Amino acid sequence: MKEIRTRIAPSPTGDPHVGTIYIALFNLAFAKKFNGKFILRIEDTDQTRSHVTFEKNIFDALKWANLHYDEGPDMGGPFGPYRQSERLSIYKKYADELIEKDKAYRCFATKEELDEMRQIAKKTGKPSGYDRRYRNLSKDEIKKRLDEKQNYVIRLKVPLTGECIFDDAVKGRVVTPLQDIDDQVLFKSDGFPTYHLANVVDDHLMKITHVIRGDEWISSTPKHILLYEAFGWDKPIFMHMPLLLGKDGRKLSKRKNPTSTFYFKETGYLPEALVNFLSLMGYSTKDEKEIYTMQEFIKNFDPTRIGKSGAFFDIQKLDWLNQQYIINTLSEKDILNKLKSWQFNDEFFQKIIPLCHTRMKTFTEFMELVDFMFINHLNYTDELFTPKKTTKDEAILILYTFMLLLEKQDILNSENVEKASHELSDLFQTNHRKIVMPLLFAAIQGKKFGPPLFQSVEILKKDRIRARLLMAIEFLGSISNKKIAQLKEALEKKDLSSFIKPKN
Repeated sequence: MKEIRTRIAPSPTGDPHVGTIYIALFNLAFAKKFNGKFILRIEDTDQTRSHVTFEKNIFDALKWANLHYDEGPDMGGPFGPYRQSERLSIYKKYADELIEKDKAYRCFATKEELDEMRQIAKKTGKPSGYDRRYRNLSKDEIKKRLDEKQNYVIRLKVPLTGECIFDDAVKGRVVTPLQDIDDQVLFKSDGFPTYHLANVVDDHLMKITHVIRGDEWISSTPKHILLYEAFGWDKPIFMHMPLLLGKDGRKLSKRKNPTSTFYFKETGYLPEALVNFLSLMGYSTKDEKEIYTMQEFIKNFDPTRIGKSGAFFDIQKLDWLNQQYIINTLSEKDILNKLKSWQFNDEFFQKIIPLCHTRMKTFTEFMELVDFMFINHLNYTDELFTPKKTTKDEAILILYTFMLLLEKQDILNSENVEKASHELSDLFQTNHRKIVMPLLFAAIQGKKFGPPLFQSVEILKKDRIRARLLMAIEFLGSISNKKIAQLKEALEKKDLSSFIKPKN
């Protein structure tokens, strides 16, 4: 019998998303249930966003959650290397093979041509996409363009008629008309593969038997199946897990929810509780038991009990589960040790004491000054968020824009945070000291003034700051997805004039 092999393949392009832990959990459980192997592969072909720090964060997040893989970049294995950036020559070889088989072709479309295609599609109401104009060039024409050193990408030659049909082990039969699939780019002009080619080649060469991933990838599966068929390879079994959903019923997004694994670590959740909680997402046990160990989950794991619909990420349920783990698995001595390792330790106190050294009249004031470092739920009031006749709607826009500005920073430090606060003031043409700073103090510290704000943000880190800003925005009345899209577009142009209330 063929050995069961599953994998996760996250991209090191940001904070380690809790969805990565969710998908890793089910891949690990499936592999171990059937005495197989669970693999970690790093998909770092996005050179503009990939970063070694983010890769380390993936390792650290999986280690913290006790989700141990059998093969990976940091430990090796028989099918390495396990970083896509170290496998570029492999992808080029297979891309060229597809051209030889007439399953792919060189596309010489320029950026201007692609922009023109999009504009035409927009005007005619047709789906935006490449119009296949370079699909059937003669060999002489191709040679001429190559001799002229014209840039090109390699595209998949998708059949123009018919259907792609596959049986998903969770969703059932999925049918996609081939006319709805564009000639996907497989290999870019910069020498890097796209996700689609690298994903399929790696899964084949690493002998992955089951591709267990989030529901958002189901629309890409027909492209992957066409690639397997073009190469003449056996296809893995596909299993698409239910999406994690936020309170608004949409895919869990960091724009509206805390999503980083490190947020849950840094705010005092136990990894066992978080993993237990994630195991309940879109899955039900036979006995409807809700609290169990990882070993019990694997022993009793039944992939047929994975649900089809999205799973609501209920923070209150997670809080309850975490409390049960604290009550039932930790002694009082254990709790003391956990608190020490969490934040009541010399390393953390050495960071915050300089912020209040000259502000304390007595030691009793220490916790009053830095209480916001240790708690999640701040005491927000309307008065805090309305400095100088600022309306709630204006405060929401300012706070959300500040969050977007911080998103651009890979790693927060006090200098970058201060710079972002002044940029925020300039964008909204408002007073930095009288408007911006009071709003940021309110959202981040829950008070009108306190220890130095920018250094406080650096200590709290991006995940907790994002959560604070989101909680403040929710307190003020929330923000629509449409408004978020408009705000992001305006920020890209550095012109927020349409959001600024005219001065009397």
